[in-house]
Amino acid sequence: MSKKVFIDPSLISKKQTGSVEFQISSLTNRVSKLTFHLKLHGRDYSSQRGLWKILGKRKRLLGYLSQKNSACYEDLINQLGIRKLKTR
Repeated sequence: MSKKVFIDPSLISKKQTGSVEFQISSLTNRVSKLTFHLKLHGRDYSSQRGLWKILGKRKRLLGYLSQKNSACYEDLINQLGIRKLKTR
């Protein structure tokens, strides 16, 4: 498993860990770890449910960020390599 660190922990102060950008990148890191785990253990339904919950939380945070700061949202999704949110 290749672990990607999207934001270097040594560069982050205690003040920045609550930022929306950090939370989204942290959740993306957890999603990649759980996805790898589920490829090995396909019938682990409790981990699958946890993955769904993390994806929902990340989706809500991405929606919030896209409304508040669209330039930062665009930079973050390009940096993390994730898709844009579907809009209605």
